[in-house]
Amino acid sequence: MDWTVPGGLAAGLLISTVTAPAGVSGAVFLLPVQLSVFGVPNPAVTPTNLLFNVVAGPGALWRYRHDGALRGDLARRLVLGTLPGVVLGAALRVFALPGPDVFRLLIAALLLPLGTWLCLRALAPAHHRPPPTGELSPRTLTGLALIVGVVGGVYGIGGGSLLGPILVGRGLPVARVAPAALAATFATSLVGAAAYALLSFVSSADVTPNWWLGLACGTGGLIGGYLGARLQPRLPERGLRLLLGTLATALGVLYAAQTLR
Repeated sequence: MDWTVPGGLAAGLLISTVTAPAGVSGAVFLLPVQLSVFGVPNPAVTPTNLLFNVVAGPGALWRYRHDGALRGDLARRLVLGTLPGVVLGAALRVFALPGPDVFRLLIAALLLPLGTWLCLRALAPAHHRPPPTGELSPRTLTGLALIVGVVGGVYGIGGGSLLGPILVGRGLPVARVAPAALAATFATSLVGAAAYALLSFVSSADVTPNWWLGLACGTGGLIGGYLGARLQPRLPERGLRLLLGTLATALGVLYAAQTLR
């Protein structure tokens, strides 16, 4: 019996339940599972990851919207920046970067120190914690989202796993950042998946997603994302920051290991 569908469903459910409270879709941790366990080839693994985000995203977003956590303009600014970036990233992935090791190394160089700093800051006593550095200007925020969108288009990670640690590191509360980061991830994944579908007509590389695996993982992520978003209000801010820092550090270690092996 083929275990791809039940295995993908279980992987998506478990990963999204853990990552959704911190504003991370889980695609970043699902990608090595697709490569190593399910044998999805490059570069088809990227659109498969985007398909996971498209199917899984509404679960957490519906719950956050129900709780009123999507109010404000943070999500809108992140989406406006990441959308054009993901299209550019998809084109780069297909035509210029079939093996984006340099992007993995850059992501590792960013997330390792940032994740470690978030963990140390969350564990430090309140009177020893540095004061928040404040919010980014709208123009800077949009530019940052554009860059993250390009990286997300190249690697199929949506961008929330990068935007979340950066914005929380600036002092924004996780409860505000997480819904906005997941909204940006969902929107960019939807556009990115469409871009890869169009690029498949003009590229000789296999950029068609693994539909059964992507849908199975996404269905698990849909349920897990809802459960994770429902769990978030019950977690203290310090615990959420520690969770986000741990996820960022783990992701940095994972990408560094993949690049250097």
